Formats: sequence, structure tokens, C-alpha cells
Amino acid sequence: MERTRWSSSLGFVLAATGSAVGLGAIWKFPYVVAHQGGGAFLLLYTALTLSIGLGLLRVEMAIGRAADAGAYGAFLRLGGRLWSLVGALAVLASAVILSYYSVVGGWTLAYFWQVITEPLARDGGQWTTRFAQLSGSGWAAFFYHGLFMLATLTCVAAGVQKGIERLSKVLMPCLFVMMCILIVRGLMLPGAWEGVLRFLMPNLNALDGTALLSALGLSFWTLSLAMGVMVTYGSYLPSGVNLGKAARMVALLTMLSCVLSGLLVLPPAHALGLGDSAGPGLTFVTMPLVFAELPWGNAFGAVFFALLFIAALTSSISILEVPVAFLIETLKWPRRAASACVAGACYALGIAASLSFGERPTLQLAGKSVFGWLDYLASNVFLPVGGVLTCLFAAWWVWPRLREQWGASGKAGPFEWVKRIVIGVFAPAAMLWILWQGLAA
Repeated sequence: MERTRWSSSLGFVLAATGSAVGLGAIWKFPYVVAHQGGGAFLLLYTALTLSIGLGLLRVEMAIGRAADAGAYGAFLRLGGRLWSLVGALAVLASAVILSYYSVVGGWTLAYFWQVITEPLARDGGQWTTRFAQLSGSGWAAFFYHGLFMLATLTCVAAGVQKGIERLSKVLMPCLFVMMCILIVRGLMLPGAWEGVLRFLMPNLNALDGTALLSALGLSFWTLSLAMGVMVTYGSYLPSGVNLGKAARMVALLTMLSCVLSGLLVLPPAHALGLGDSAGPGLTFVTMPLVFAELPWGNAFGAVFFALLFIAALTSSISILEVPVAFLIETLKWPRRAASACVAGACYALGIAASLSFGERPTLQLAGKSVFGWLDYLASNVFLPVGGVLTCLFAAWWVWPRLREQWGASGKAGPFEWVKRIVIGVFAPAAMLWILWQGLAA
């Protein structure tokens, strides 16, 4: 059976960018930039993304297209049984990430419903209580987790062109338009420009080893590297698409979205004297307070949580596609059956993760919740290990095959050797550092 393809380069770029622009870009990136050097950190992040990050992005896309297979099949075809374990690790990491990511995605749906049906409270304690009730409520959390997983399943089951690509062409422009609307409204608040300065003005004194580590980690995470997504998406690229140009577009749009997220969050939070903490506290406590202080606050709040839902959905779609492609290619399952099976398994694991919240978390192991363990294993172990092995595989095992995907011919020039050293030496060293720091956390 002929392998499905993206219908256009634009469809691929928007789908890949949608994978990168997730909840982490909105609730973590602004906080990290504001607290670790502002504009100086932004420059550091940009430099790392356009060097090591872009190089790895191009490599993963080339691996997928060279093998004409998803994460597991690509490493199997190009490297044999031993290297296929790298692809298997990517499949496992994606499934684990999706299980708890869907829980958080469900929260965006719950809050969207709240802001369109209830007045916005102006008391931070009420929003803190609401979030605790939602995340620790059991059945409500299961319900919204299920709705979010069903939305993800529906899109992936529809296929690459009719599902993922078609939805990305609609949702990604909507996401950028929503961001711009909220940014303009936030900048109209008195004192908002001081938040812009905090985000953009360089503070060289705040740059240290921690900032470098954070910039590296954000670069890899925001580009969806080492989890099999870009290998799988790259395998759907037609041979006529310029792979290098597509990779550059994805990297640039991802960086743009991260900058927009900072301009979306920090100026209004600063103008109203609210905190700019990272994570759920920012998204589900601080930002509702921002909208509660604005005229038409419920409308702007609805736009914000719709934006969060879109960001979460486009990422979860790409994550689900990795294990689904594995079942389709390796076990020859029909797409709908593969999608339903993986989504069902991830939903069940997500239920265990959702029981990690509340005043008395139901499931704990060695002082860490199920949610915490899943996040720890995926972010601190699976992704760095997979990234290191992917770099070594690309640079020292299949580099000639990848050069063909880039349109290279003849002997490698000096500049290409620089690229190879970056991918085969510097990138693995950086990820080993991230792995070491993650294991110590």
C-alpha cells in the first residue's frame, strides 16, 4: 500500500509547528525568559535553536524521509535491530507524555466552559480553590481528560491529509490570530510596557550555567525533538519538498510563537501586579485574574482558553501519531483501530496520573505522584537518552543517507564537517548534560 503524504509543504510546516507550540511554550517559556536574563536569554535561546536545534530538527526529518517510515521503522530500516531500540524508546516516550499531557489538555476545556458560563472571580484564592477542585475532583477530571483525548483521537484517526494536515491549516492561523488579539489588549493596560521591558531587555548578570541548561532544554522541547514526532512527520514528506527550507520555517515559526507567548502573558500580569510563576499556577490562576480585571473579561478569557486548547491539541495530535504509526507500519493495523487502541491505553494511564492531585493524592510512589513520575521519566530520562542516541546514529552511522535527503552531492566540504561535529559531538554532550542534571533533580 502506498504511504500517505502531506499534500503540501505548507501543510507539513503548520503541522510540525503545531506540534512544537504546546502548553509548555505558553506557561513555561515566558517565566524562564523573565527570570533568567530577559533579552539576553532570548538571544541565547535563539542561537541554540538556530544551530543545534535546527540541525537536529533537520536530521530527524531526514531520517524519517530516508527510511520512509515512522520512528521505530526508520531506525530499524536504516540501522538494524539494535538501533530500532532508539525508535522504540521514542514510541514509549510519546505514549507516556500523551497520557499526562491529555489530563492538562482537559483542564483547558474545563476552564473554557467555566469562563463562558460563569462570572470571572477577582479573588486569587477562589481561582486557586477552583483549580484544586478540578484537578483533584476525580470524575470531572476524568471527563475532561476523556473529551480532550477523544478530540485527539478523532483527528489522528482521520488520517494525515484529511485529519492532521487539514486541522493544522485551520487551527494554527487561528492560534496566531488569537495570540495577537490578546497581546494587543494586554498592551493597552497601564504599566504593561514595563512587562515588555522585563521580557526583552537583556540582563547579562542573570546568564549562568543554569540559563544555558534551560535554553538548551527549551530549544529541544519546543521543537519536539527526540520523541519521534519529527521523524514520523518527516516520513510523510514528498521527495520534491526542500527539507532544509521546511525545517527552517518550522524553527522560525516556533521561535515566533514563543516570543508571542511572552508578550501575551508577562505585560498584563505585570501591569496588574500579579505573579508570573510558571506552570498551572500561571495558566489557571494568574491569567483568569488578568481577564477578571478587563472589560469583556469573559470574552477575552474564552479566547485565551480556546488558544490553550488549540495549542494543546495540535501537540497531542503529533504525539499520538508516533505510536499509531508504529502499529500501522509494524503490526499492519488499520489506522482507526491503531488510533483507538493507543488513545484508550493512554487515557487509562492518564486516569492514574489525574489521581495525583488533590489534598490527598490517591497514588504515590517513593514520595512522587504518578503524574510526577511520568513527567520525570519522559522529560528527564527517555527524551535525553533518545536524543543522544539519535545524534550519534545520524552523525556516525547514516550521515551519507541523510546528505542525499538534503540534496548534497560529491565530497563533503569543510562547512558540512562542522555540521557533522555539531550533531555528532556537541549536541550529544549537551543532552548528556541535560540527562545528568535531570537525574539529579
